[in-house]
Amino acid sequence: MQAYRLTDTLAVCGQISTAAVAEIAAAGFKVLVNNRPDGEEMNQPSSAEIQAAAEAAGLEYYHMPVNAMSFPGEQIEEMATLFDDPERPVFAFCRTGTRCTNLWVVSREPQLREEAAAHAHRLGFDLSLAMRML
Repeated sequence: MQAYRLTDTLAVCGQISTAAVAEIAAAGFKVLVNNRPDGEEMNQPSSAEIQAAAEAAGLEYYHMPVNAMSFPGEQIEEMATLFDDPERPVFAFCRTGTRCTNLWVVSREPQLREEAAAHAHRLGFDLSLAMRML
């Protein structure tokens, strides 16, 4: 599992397994955000499976699915609040981590977006979804 730190309290990753959830909790994260719609790919764990693993590991769980057509989604303000809570470190995942990273960039205050985009680019993320919004 390759995770990328966007901030001190936010990491993103590609698809996780239910077994990885305990590892995420052990790393100190308090919140697990799933930005992936169910059924996007064969053999992808369902949101319900991930939620059960998250609850068993003591994590808050949020399913906030977004795709290219619905980006950034109706829950972008709620995501921004989660991403910015220093008391509740967030681990967010999607298929590759790119969608989560784009969501983080567009959820930044306007004066912070350029810096966030530069950081995401340094990590190797494609920000074409975010650039449509900026």
